[in-house]
Amino acid sequence: MLILGGTAEARSLAEQLVEAGLSVTSSLAGRVADPALPLGAVRIGGFGGPAGLEDYVRRNGVAVVVDATHPFATTMSTSAISACAASSLPLLRLTRPGWQQPPGARSWRWVDTYADAAEAARDLGTRIFLTTGRTTLQSFTALSDLFVLVRLVDAANHPLPIRWDVIRARGPYTVDGETRLMTSNGIDVLITKDSGGAMTAPKLAAADKLGVSTVVVRRPMVADAADLAQVCTVDQAVRWVMRQVEMHGAARASG
Repeated sequence: MLILGGTAEARSLAEQLVEAGLSVTSSLAGRVADPALPLGAVRIGGFGGPAGLEDYVRRNGVAVVVDATHPFATTMSTSAISACAASSLPLLRLTRPGWQQPPGARSWRWVDTYADAAEAARDLGTRIFLTTGRTTLQSFTALSDLFVLVRLVDAANHPLPIRWDVIRARGPYTVDGETRLMTSNGIDVLITKDSGGAMTAPKLAAADKLGVSTVVVRRPMVADAADLAQVCTVDQAVRWVMRQVEMHGAARASG
């Protein structure tokens, strides 16, 4: 089976399936220099669009695909839908729940794009904590005259405005740690995206505790995903995969 991964959920799924005796390959995009690797076989890099993914699953005898990529990795998710439909392969989308439910969520400023997030942040304060990731930085150049604390896993690909400070860190984070970070830097606005999950959620709790305004970019829609099998937990994904394995084995036996 093939797991389109790069998330904590994908690593957990790979571990459970490998331990169950399945042949698992996890595919990572390669955007992080030193990614946490799952159990089982690993490939790193893109496929070259839907046609490339279709060719890969055909050449490698893939029988089941789980898309456990980041909720904002819509290009890969769209390619998976197209390739699996063309190859008549079962596809599951494993997506962690978003952050719409925490007590403070109703007071956050929800926006649809990174450019909208930059505009909203300027309305709310002057000292920004930006946590939307390296590939989004170009969308925030309108904030170049403000203090912006940028947290990245890997270094930025291009020079950043002189008033911006960069810290390199990888989660999981803690509420106490995030509180200290925001307090010591005088942060009055947090910008994030609706990634979901527990690893990076402490910044939201810390911001609410400190009265820091929060701007959240909504998740993008994935085209043609309406009829796709979808789950939100690793346990659900394991059960789905095992059902597919059982059906595949029954079909081979009857054939």
